[in-house]
Amino acid sequence: MNDALKNLTKEELLELLEIYAKNLIALDGTWFQSIEKNDDMDAAMHHDVEAWRRFSVSEGRRIKAFLGLDEHPGIEGLAKALSLRCQSAANVDEITVNGNELTYRIVDCRVQNARERKGMGFHPCKNVGVVEYAVFATAIDDRIVCECLSCFPNIVDSTCNCAWKFTLNA
Repeated sequence: MNDALKNLTKEELLELLEIYAKNLIALDGTWFQSIEKNDDMDAAMHHDVEAWRRFSVSEGRRIKAFLGLDEHPGIEGLAKALSLRCQSAANVDEITVNGNELTYRIVDCRVQNARERKGMGFHPCKNVGVVEYAVFATAIDDRIVCECLSCFPNIVDSTCNCAWKFTLNA
């Protein structure tokens, strides 16, 4: 770590963390839009799924290690880990735990907001999310399965951009 970061105050580090999270989402969007524009949506979606499949494993493992979670931290461990994902610092999300189930909702999504501002169609993120969230959950605890409750293009909950259910299969 460089001295510039070491000399920042806690408040400055928190602000920088949010900037980094927004930058990561912007980077993800710019490469996606480049493929979408030059090839087509199907090609962009293929590469998006594969990128998130690989990234979500790394992100999950790093957060799990950071939190010091054991091999099977269950739904409570997943709740802690989800709240520390890069996108959680940039989006407005909600986590609800009920026994062996967790519901994760993105209430305000930077990706969909940006596409709407640019007059683009919504990102059909369900297929990416199915992979991204399942892989992340498995990296935290391999007994957890993920199910999409609502995500574009299959929105059934108009109070959020997407909703996911995680269940611990003990």
